[in-house]
Amino acid sequence: MWVSVVYRVGILTDASISCSTYFQRPKRMIVTRVIPEVRSLQTALRRNYGVSAVMMKKVADPIQQLFVDKIQEYSKKSKTAGGKLVDATPAVDKQLQQELDKVARQYGGGAGVDMTKFPDFKFEDPKVEV
Repeated sequence: MWVSVVYRVGILTDASISCSTYFQRPKRMIVTRVIPEVRSLQTALRRNYGVSAVMMKKVADPIQQLFVDKIQEYSKKSKTAGGKLVDATPAVDKQLQQELDKVARQYGGGAGVDMTKFPDFKFEDPKVEV
């Protein structure tokens, strides 16, 4: 409004021009900062849509179908194993137990020591002589 008053009065100086550009700068700054953000959001949405579209589509490639079948089979086996190794032989179980015992010995564990329990610390005040 001030710029239009200056035009009507006929007093157009360098200060009035710089003042009008001063008021347009925040608009320009907002636009220059918002447009890249909107573009990056569009790119992210486009990429996510591309990924979800592939996941929703039925697998047509036999190798991909084989991979999916193996993952589902492993999932079933891991549930039936009950937290142990899947398809483990007795030799593998023995080797795993040896490694766990070795780690327990290195870090202060042993027979009857619960390594999952947080250790108890007891700090005693030093005796000071008078």
